[in-house]
Amino acid sequence: MAEDVVTTPEAEETEESRDPYDRLVVRAGLADYSPVRGCMVIREYGYAVWELIQNWIDGELKATGHKNAYFPIFIPLSFIAKEAEHVEGFAPQLAVVTHGGGEELTEPLVVRPTSETIIYDMYRKWIQSYRDLPLLLNQWANVVRWEIRTRPFLRTMEFLWQEGHTAHASAAEADAEARLILDLYIRFIEGELAIPVMSGRKSESEKFAGADITYTMEAMMQDGKALQMGTSHNLGQNFGRAFDVWFLDRDGERKNPWSTSWAVTTRLIGAIVLVHGDAKGLILPPRIAPIQAVIVPIWRDDEQRAAVETYVAGIAADLAAGGIRVEIDDRDTVRPGFKFNEWELKGVPLRLEVGPRDVEAGQAVAARRDTGTKESTPRSELVARSGALLEEIQQQLYARALTFLHENTHEAGSLEDLARGLEEQRGFYRVNWCEGQGCERAFAREKATVRVIPFGEESEPNGPCIVCGEPARARVVVARSY
Repeated sequence: MAEDVVTTPEAEETEESRDPYDRLVVRAGLADYSPVRGCMVIREYGYAVWELIQNWIDGELKATGHKNAYFPIFIPLSFIAKEAEHVEGFAPQLAVVTHGGGEELTEPLVVRPTSETIIYDMYRKWIQSYRDLPLLLNQWANVVRWEIRTRPFLRTMEFLWQEGHTAHASAAEADAEARLILDLYIRFIEGELAIPVMSGRKSESEKFAGADITYTMEAMMQDGKALQMGTSHNLGQNFGRAFDVWFLDRDGERKNPWSTSWAVTTRLIGAIVLVHGDAKGLILPPRIAPIQAVIVPIWRDDEQRAAVETYVAGIAADLAAGGIRVEIDDRDTVRPGFKFNEWELKGVPLRLEVGPRDVEAGQAVAARRDTGTKESTPRSELVARSGALLEEIQQQLYARALTFLHENTHEAGSLEDLARGLEEQRGFYRVNWCEGQGCERAFAREKATVRVIPFGEESEPNGPCIVCGEPARARVVVARSY
């Protein structure tokens, strides 16, 4: 895919002028451009994907003791300023409201870029004792960040997300919470979206503003660039101190709580497009596909149509009863070939073709979106076989993406090797790094960043820093990114 583009109305006059990724998002019905620069309209098909993402994550969060709440979208500007690192990190992205009801506001309001500050102002009222902890909250909301360079789903001025905010009685509990959520996200992204990730922590310069540690998951897109799939932050006591939140611990001492925050966003939909899409359009992993199987009835005359439609209705009922999300495309205004192309564009994992001969034979022809292969299946076996095919597609999409990740992860033994590789060979580069910011700026001059410092043995250096030659502190993953 091409470099980031600014989405202005002028730049959107013709579909041909758009980037292939942008065109696919629009043509497949995931989203469309808004008249407001940098914003998008999530269409019903794209929102159905988001609802499936919501359902899985919401269920897992509730199963681990988290509860949903909602906080205002408007935040007093003074709140943002209370945490120094936080305000410095977000200042360029803030949307500030200065007037309301025809009058200038006494204090400007910030349109929510994230909710730590307003939540901690409330925690000050709610947390008094260790008995009030842990406090495990999540909210599903929209946020606004005044981005300059935007692309649908990947980076927009307004986007949807869930953001979790928790408070704990000890540093160990907070770090365990941040790691728990990271693992939850990884299970979802790899298991449901079929996208392998590299996980670990961010560098000091890349971590969330106001966090002690930011844990991250990085995925490789088909052009070799990295995409941050989500983050989980150990905030330490920073926001507790800034907002004067105290609790009386078991030992009788007054302490600031240790806290976390974490989020995934509608960016995940963009990742699905960039990891699994092909020249024909989307390929949706079955577990996250709003329509897992589409049935296309084929007929030549009214008599055939009546018999085929009756037969197809029975198949659809059987599939639905078997837990498969199914739709019948019975439009008579377009030919079957047009329908095939359209459902391939939309990435529906399985297409079932049924004509008069299939009715006579008591079967259906199943076509896989990922491989294009077809097979005839007796109706009596169709539900079981469709379920098996959907699971095969899910697993093979993950296996294909994992192979791509491994084949395009390289070693760079020097800064020159890294610079040459980034220009000539797409992918991630494992390098030895001293963790010095001066050396990190050398990566930035190559238009790359430290994407992740892996956990455990994977981060053990096997040589000196590739920039300065001093002893390396970690072996990290460097890449260009979205």
